[in-house]
Amino acid sequence: MHARLVDRSPVVPADQLVAQMVPPAMFDEVSFASYIPDPAEPSQAAAVQTAEEFAKKVVKIRSGGRRGLFGKKTPATGAGLYLDGGFGVGKTHLLASIFHSVPSPKAFGTFVELTHVVGALGFNKAVEQLSDHSVLCIDEFELDDPGDTMLVSRLLSELSARGVSIVATSNTLPGQLGEGRFAAQDFLREIKKLGSIFETIRVDGPDYRHRDLPPAPDPISSEELAERADSIPGATLDDFDALCKHLSTLHPSRYNKLVEGIPAVFLDGVHPAEDQSVALRLVVLADRLYDASIPVTVAGAKLDAIFTPEMLAGGYRKKYLRATSRLLALSRFEVAAS
Repeated sequence: MHARLVDRSPVVPADQLVAQMVPPAMFDEVSFASYIPDPAEPSQAAAVQTAEEFAKKVVKIRSGGRRGLFGKKTPATGAGLYLDGGFGVGKTHLLASIFHSVPSPKAFGTFVELTHVVGALGFNKAVEQLSDHSVLCIDEFELDDPGDTMLVSRLLSELSARGVSIVATSNTLPGQLGEGRFAAQDFLREIKKLGSIFETIRVDGPDYRHRDLPPAPDPISSEELAERADSIPGATLDDFDALCKHLSTLHPSRYNKLVEGIPAVFLDGVHPAEDQSVALRLVVLADRLYDASIPVTVAGAKLDAIFTPEMLAGGYRKKYLRATSRLLALSRFEVAAS
């Protein structure tokens, strides 16, 4: 009997949600020095320098403050930095480098993770737990859901006023008209109350996940899939539809625990996800698998066919493209068999 993700129902206590907001393990050791700018993309070297300067500013804000009435020390307004660019140009590397360079407490999470934390804790509790942080790092800031954007904008306003610095990254679609300039304008418009504190910087370059790499492997047969799963202790083998159904029963904040400790994931019967809610859950799962560097092998349709052309032409296009990019990268990972 193969291990299955559908048999796992992890629980994350509310008081641990903020504590687990740290960079993915693959970014545990990164630094500004370990980011190697592409000589053909001068914006990358400029981004490293700006990110380093921002980290120093965060430290200064946290150690300073201003004197208010009766000599009481009140925190200065937090600083803000927005890193804009395409997929796989190293923005998360820079974001994690900032995180590692500033004092604790501090928090790091994707935009989606942050909305899940606020939803689980409640707005006031989330503000309370984050207000003593030196920085809040938000990866993949998304503007495709007006409700979530308004919620996070309000949260950031509260935290910034309490001295929490904020740095965010966002993906600009390849070929998007005006790319960086318009993406930055969209971001600043949506967080208009905070626009004055944010410095925006563009990071250009090709997606490193696909540089000089062959196309993703074709799906294998169900029989070979089971054999490969058998050869890796602790690997999971799930029916695609059954896994999609199981994901609907778990709050997305639990997906990290769902895949914790899994050496490899095998999926049988993969096919395009026709339902948008299913597709969005798969996006979150893809992010968690990528964060944990868990190889993914499939039988059925190709991984780049999970999100339909209609979905890729819709409002969540950036989410789906990012997930596809990450799943393709995971499909190339090598995993040792026993």
